[in-house]
Amino acid sequence: MIARAVYLLCALTSASCAWLLLRGYLKNRTRLLLWSGLSFAALAANNALLFIDLVIVPDIDLSLVRAALSLFGVLILLGGLVWEGE
Repeated sequence: MIARAVYLLCALTSASCAWLLLRGYLKNRTRLLLWSGLSFAALAANNALLFIDLVIVPDIDLSLVRAALSLFGVLILLGGLVWEGE
């Protein structure tokens, strides 16, 4: 029961961070905010998939999709950090 709430709160927190970062990007046009916002959006989708995988459809294994989405989110942030560091 408590695990379900934690999964949802993690997804909502990541989505809120993504929304705030992308809103900040639209206001200031700082590219690092864009990369961070896109990364948090991918991580929010990962957390939403975690909830779907473990709570809604526990008989279907979505761990590979979740891992790929998480890797994609981290690679977005890493690429943005490298690009902005040049």
